[in-house]
Amino acid sequence: MQLDPSSFSADPDLIRALDRRATSVDCRTERVLFNQGDSAVGLYILKSGLATLILHAATGEPSASVQASAGSLLGLPAVVSNHPYSLSAIAQPSAHVSFLPRGDFLAIMKSDPAIALKILAVLAAEVRSARQSMI
Repeated sequence: MQLDPSSFSADPDLIRALDRRATSVDCRTERVLFNQGDSAVGLYILKSGLATLILHAATGEPSASVQASAGSLLGLPAVVSNHPYSLSAIAQPSAHVSFLPRGDFLAIMKSDPAIALKILAVLAAEVRSARQSMI
């Protein structure tokens, strides 16, 4: 399975709108942002640098990975659906990452329909990428 890294990217206006309510995450060294199966507590915004997204098989072994780059929203499907994260995410050293708690994310979505539509566009790109990887 090969996911398209650009499928996690959001337009700069969306990143700015979400980042206004987010807090900085210390990533001076490699940092696990979330693990596959963890409760969806919030959204991670990769502002610069790289993060590795990993899909683990039922055996626990990695079965797919992709490098996400600046402008990526990490954990979005889980936060929207209130289901556990479906991938693990590890920020690489010196990445600039922000964290937006799920409650704040939902408040933004409810208050601004334009943002909600942009979020749907990112989710649709992730779905397309996942489907393409199965071909």
